Amino acid sequence: MGSPDTDALIEMRGITKRYAGVTALDEVDFVVAPGEAVCLAGENGSGKSTLIKVLSGVEQPTEGTIRIGGERMTGLTPRRAAAAGVLVIFQDFSLFPNLTVAENIAFVSELAEHRQFFNRRAARETARRVLERIGVDIPLDARVEHLPVAHKQLVAICRALACEARLIIMDEPTTALTEREVRRLLGIIRLLKDEGVAVVFVSHKLAEVLEVSEKVVVLRNGRKVAEGPAEDFDAASLTRHMTGRDVARASPGAFGGTAETLLKVEALNKPGSFSNVSFEMRRGEVLGITGLLGSGRTSLAKALFGLVAPDSGRITLDGQNVPLGDPVAAARARIGYVPEDRLTEGLFLTQSILRNVAVGRLDSHERRGFLDMKALIGEAGDWLTRLKVKTPSLSAPVTSLSGGNQQRVALARWLARAPKMLILNGPSVGVDVGSKAEIHDIIRDLGAQGLGVIVISDDLPELLATCHRILVMRGGEMVEEIEGGSITETELAHKMAS
Repeated sequence: MGSPDTDALIEMRGITKRYAGVTALDEVDFVVAPGEAVCLAGENGSGKSTLIKVLSGVEQPTEGTIRIGGERMTGLTPRRAAAAGVLVIFQDFSLFPNLTVAENIAFVSELAEHRQFFNRRAARETARRVLERIGVDIPLDARVEHLPVAHKQLVAICRALACEARLIIMDEPTTALTEREVRRLLGIIRLLKDEGVAVVFVSHKLAEVLEVSEKVVVLRNGRKVAEGPAEDFDAASLTRHMTGRDVARASPGAFGGTAETLLKVEALNKPGSFSNVSFEMRRGEVLGITGLLGSGRTSLAKALFGLVAPDSGRITLDGQNVPLGDPVAAARARIGYVPEDRLTEGLFLTQSILRNVAVGRLDSHERRGFLDMKALIGEAGDWLTRLKVKTPSLSAPVTSLSGGNQQRVALARWLARAPKMLILNGPSVGVDVGSKAEIHDIIRDLGAQGLGVIVISDDLPELLATCHRILVMRGGEMVEEIEGGSITETELAHKMAS
């Protein structure tokens, strides 16, 4: 395997990991220098998570060697990895919600010192010093459960720094952040790099991490397929390496034709969420609604499906009044809703793929008190085939599917009910780049078939790739209407944040 790289902070050579005959990693080399930011890219199932687990001591490699700071690590455990300066910040941040900011930041370092009692004064001083180091002002006595997402992430970073982290691994660091918060995070990462702290990004939002990364490593099917300076990659080339194919990015442009009005929203109000929201949508139109976190976009999406009850206003679909605050009535009016958090709100994870699709169609396949299982299975299977859901069996649990396939199952459930309008809240959150492009194709196809589709998202490339028209919300109000194909990603970002 050659002599060790004396300049490397992390040196993984020939890393192979097999699970019961399945090769998750196949002779992967991964090297990180002090103060270097590396983008680790790949689709779901590419081996990214397994590589991170091996580096952080959660999993043992079947073959290969690991060196941290030049020292060869055998039998690496999470505790040994942390002691060597390798810390992972997961998507949920793994904080203690009932503890204060100071307690969360200092907890692990206090534990590492094997103190018999927790020293609150020392904890506050540690937290104050680390927060000051990255130029962040968060109240030390605030409970973490009451903090916004961006502050929770900063607390997680400070906790890693309190443990004298030399490498911080960030799993999907910008998924729940606004553009302004992303800018702030990237600025902090630049500061850490200047101090010699290395960062590894595992992310689907490639443009953001490319901006601050020196190097890109791409995995596909457990093998390293590309590596090089970040300036040698762009979104198109990264996508090609990750998927093994070119994924076209198309914009639908402005909505053409003279289709009649499908949806009419008039003066919808919900104090504290949104106010005086009015708009119309035509049949076959894909309409985007965007805004920063707190803009009211998610509350509005839920109000359109009856999950939030507006205090006043009116919603009509095909000229028929839709009762406010009544999701059963909304579904009966043939409005569908796919939530952003499909894992807790959109799917029955332990149930089979078939049952997840069929649950909304049971009444349509009832014959004299009995279910026509053959028809039910046939219909569910047809939708799963049409949406290209990759699964060996309809009886497999939804948890066995990738994020992209889970999202298609959620779509299949509603499409089986023949909706007139479908509301998609964050349709590609947590979905890899290949599946994301395919979901965008599905959205465009649904519009072409005459379905009204509302896309609620702050993923700007997604909006530009799928929507005929985009409505911008700010402070609970509609502040801008933009025709598809008439604006760039940068211009749209500025309109959201202005």
